[in-house]
Amino acid sequence: MILEICANSYQSAVNANIAGAHRIELCSEISVGGTTPSYGLLKKVMADINIPVHVLIRPRSGNFIYSDIEFDIMKENIRLCKDLGCAGIVSGVLHEDNSIDIKRTSELIQLSKPMSFTFHRAFDVVSKPKEALLQLLNLGVDRLLTSGHEEKAEDGIDLLIELQKLAKNKITILPGSGINSENCIHFKNNGFTEIHSSASKIISNRTHSYFGNTSQIVSDINSIKNILDRIA
Repeated sequence: MILEICANSYQSAVNANIAGAHRIELCSEISVGGTTPSYGLLKKVMADINIPVHVLIRPRSGNFIYSDIEFDIMKENIRLCKDLGCAGIVSGVLHEDNSIDIKRTSELIQLSKPMSFTFHRAFDVVSKPKEALLQLLNLGVDRLLTSGHEEKAEDGIDLLIELQKLAKNKITILPGSGINSENCIHFKNNGFTEIHSSASKIISNRTHSYFGNTSQIVSDINSIKNILDRIA
């Protein structure tokens, strides 16, 4: 079973590599669901770790409906990832009604080749998940990151199982959100071949009051190893 670590920083990426994770999804600002990492971070991670790096292409927090300028930025970031030799892209675009923007998502997929393409958790706000999965399958998406339309993947496991059956191994269903060493075995026992986790811990709560109370977190080597031990 493949463990993908959602790495929100250079240290998280290095820790995932040291712990033996199979792959990372590199992002920034995980507290708002993740945004595209900086070029400097991406270049440093690509130079220093030896596991596949998938990169979140999301120009900002909030919804998944993008202006023409934002979409151009997304495409430029994909080109940069391709030039750096990244293994995959994690992205997606929706319409105002939260249905999948087939045209724009297809454009991102085609631009990403030969890198793999994961449609991210924008899927968890679509109104018709089974119909959306078939659309993604027809688009040639390699992987779908989803919590099964629940806050935590463990609570969405019934829908995840349905999606897995519907996918018929033509697209990998990648459960993510709240997966840890205690519940990861449920996903293996239900036939999933990959899981996604930040496996993180808080390393600092110190901040100036006018910057809010966001904690600094990092993917933890021991937490990653504990998950790997359970799914081995």
